Amino acid sequence: MIKRRPLVFFASTRSILFGIFEFFGFLGLYLKKKIIFSSEKFEKNKNYFVKIFIVKRGRYNRLFLHFATIGVLGFGILIAPFLASTYPVFSANSSTSAKITEPNTQQLISVDANVFQTDISQKPRDKVIEYSVQRGDTISTIANKFGISEDTIRWANGLSGDSITVGDTLKILPVTGIAHKVISGETVYSIAKYYDSNPQQIVDFPFNEFANPETFSLVIGQILIVPDGVKPSEVPVQRIRQNISRQYYAGPIPVSPGGFSWPLSGGISQYASWYHMAIDITAPVGTPVVAAENGSVTSVSVGSWDGGYGTNVWINNGQGIATHYNHMSGVNVSVGQPVTVGSTVIGWVGMTGRTTGPHLHFEVSKNGALINPMAILQ
Repeated sequence: MIKRRPLVFFASTRSILFGIFEFFGFLGLYLKKKIIFSSEKFEKNKNYFVKIFIVKRGRYNRLFLHFATIGVLGFGILIAPFLASTYPVFSANSSTSAKITEPNTQQLISVDANVFQTDISQKPRDKVIEYSVQRGDTISTIANKFGISEDTIRWANGLSGDSITVGDTLKILPVTGIAHKVISGETVYSIAKYYDSNPQQIVDFPFNEFANPETFSLVIGQILIVPDGVKPSEVPVQRIRQNISRQYYAGPIPVSPGGFSWPLSGGISQYASWYHMAIDITAPVGTPVVAAENGSVTSVSVGSWDGGYGTNVWINNGQGIATHYNHMSGVNVSVGQPVTVGSTVIGWVGMTGRTTGPHLHFEVSKNGALINPMAILQ
């Protein structure tokens, strides 16, 4: 019996090792099958992912930028202590004249009476928010605080007058206009017509999303912001809105004392705003577009989407000024070509890119930043 014990122990150890090897062998086969299964499933569905990231790429740009910014800031916060301890130049206490601060030295921070006052952020708002009425608020003061019209607040909250009470919750739109819930069969064109607005304004509002950004298809139930939209029952306001949209500039187009001229004759369908720093000039397809100022062509894009601009031309006008002509059906200039204000034909009005109707989307930039074109055209 004594001689058999080592044999029994050896046999049991061998069986345990065999079981372990068998387990890992099975685990390897299992993982291999899972990887192969996942790869096959990805291959079958990759077209779906391509559609999401390419066709609907505009919808996810902002989300990607936000997460990228958060990631960079988070990484900076994590490595800040390491940099401060390893490289004293990054330390808050370092200076060119290194001074030793006494441990008991007190630093005073001066504050004023408004230290606890909360200011509403002036950054562009991407959705309808809720606001609780405070003491002293009126429809007028709330409208001024958020930069929208009084009627916008009344329409969004079903108010027939100006009576509000402290504690009331009001819906606040990001811009002057109407918030509309899409129903079956509606399009940006029918919605714009219903609210006496411009379909191009609905398309240009950066926080309106579309199932397909090239056809402006809508999803039933989504909330669509209609900039400058008017409640159908408000007939007097509706007439005012129509009169504003029917200002026309007819040729011949004179050159202003500042050297600029209008790029074409037509109606102003959309003025400059924080989300649309340009003017839209409506005219029939094929209407010639002329140079708004002397300069030279720096960029020409033909037959492409180009971020929604479609066929477009950039012209450097000197002194930090550049003009941008968009949505054209074709161009008549090439890169490096000099142009003359009011006479050189840049191209022709079209409907290329992100557009709902024939017009020229005209931009002016100064030192790389877009400005209101009306400031130099008038």
